[in-house]
Amino acid sequence: MPTELPYAAEAETSLGYEELQVLRTQYYKEIEQGHVTTQSKFNYGWGLVKSSSADLQTEGVKLLQEIYSASPAHRRECTYYIAVGYYKLKNYAYAKKFNDLLLSVEPENMQAQSLRTLIDQAVQRDGYIGMGLIAGAAAVTGLLVAGLVKRSRR
Repeated sequence: MPTELPYAAEAETSLGYEELQVLRTQYYKEIEQGHVTTQSKFNYGWGLVKSSSADLQTEGVKLLQEIYSASPAHRRECTYYIAVGYYKLKNYAYAKKFNDLLLSVEPENMQAQSLRTLIDQAVQRDGYIGMGLIAGAAAVTGLLVAGLVKRSRR
């Protein structure tokens, strides 16, 4: 994690298996009892987003979006962690969308400001990687065409 972004630690760290298992157990216990509290659902969604697995992160984003839609009182927390989830999934457009939504109502929010910087850096980094791949493919294509032209002149 870059040292200049202390507030965006959630975006760069993962939750351990044992910690996630505690949240999972509570969530499914409540499902079995017939009523899941918003807090347990949020905690489990948060834990899933903080996992290192893309499948679990996707599930976490889904749970948080369900809370976001159903519970206006929890939108602030959900908005941030949905943005973190999308960031970890490398879906930077949605990460930026949700993070900007939070910043539109809390422009001084240090977590969201730090996350914005991480998103912008990732977009820039991925852009450079994409340009490198395109340049490499163009060079290979050029060599192949040159080889075919040279062969056809023989």
